[in-house]
Amino acid sequence: MTRSFEQAMATFEPVLPLAVAYSGGADSSALLLACVRRWPGQVTAIHVHHGLQAAGDDFERHCLSVCAALGVPLVVHKVDARHVAGQSPEAAARHARYMAFETLDLIDKAHGAIHTIALAQHADDQIETLLLALSRGAGLPGISAMAAQWQQGGLIYCRPLLEVGGAEIRRWLAAQGASFIEDPSNTDERFTRNRIRARLMPALQGCFPQFRDTFARSSRHAAQAHALLSEVAAEDLARVGVPPCIKALQSLSTPRQANLLRYWLLFAHQVTPTTAQLDELMAQVAACRTRGHQLHLKVGHGYCVRRGKDLDWYNPTLSQPTSNSSCL
Repeated sequence: MTRSFEQAMATFEPVLPLAVAYSGGADSSALLLACVRRWPGQVTAIHVHHGLQAAGDDFERHCLSVCAALGVPLVVHKVDARHVAGQSPEAAARHARYMAFETLDLIDKAHGAIHTIALAQHADDQIETLLLALSRGAGLPGISAMAAQWQQGGLIYCRPLLEVGGAEIRRWLAAQGASFIEDPSNTDERFTRNRIRARLMPALQGCFPQFRDTFARSSRHAAQAHALLSEVAAEDLARVGVPPCIKALQSLSTPRQANLLRYWLLFAHQVTPTTAQLDELMAQVAACRTRGHQLHLKVGHGYCVRRGKDLDWYNPTLSQPTSNSSCL
């Protein structure tokens, strides 16, 4: 069930010291204020200037002013979050943010290194993410939507407000008399997420008043299924080797082979193949029945190739494929 803002914050137990990703908007403003009140002297704010709109300088000035009034250290990191061809603006901005988090030297002089970064995504953001994933034909990783907690680059990331509705957060913030800024790009319906927020979410509220809870439950089921499939893939990968032995791959059922290939590409190379790329890759793996059969297929930002008895992947701008493993 969705929770109140107070309930969510009462059960949030991060490893301190803590940093809060602070845009200056309503959600991150509420999260920052609540964290500062609960853990005075243990909180740092991080503001990422994306360089995408003229109003970004105003956002930065607002954040500086608020943090000065709260007595909270603020780290400002400027990035170039422009997207490239084939990449969504949202994905580019998200990637730039996480790269900024991982490259910042986040040290609280009084308490040491920052261990946790809190993010202010909430229940409405979670549903929007699920609907976006469904609109793109996503599999279990996409349908699982956003995780409440994970580790990356030596940091623990937390989303303590994932069960709190956006309206509830704004009600709490209004009761505190706290100021925040509105990002004008959030109402630009050229972006799919904004159209979902403006048109689809109100319609869902009218048809299915409990949709935030039921949709979130479906995402949790998908996340559990994805975790199970990842465990199976890890076991299979241990058997077929890294890089995978083609003959061992061919011995697997079609669903299990697809599961393993997705896992290997992501685990070893941070690559997610499209459905068409994965289908073609499996067809080419199936065709590798003689020593002379070659395989060379574009997958992600690199290529899958045959190297002797193994399947390999490489990025031509960084390296050439290498494989010293063999298959008995």
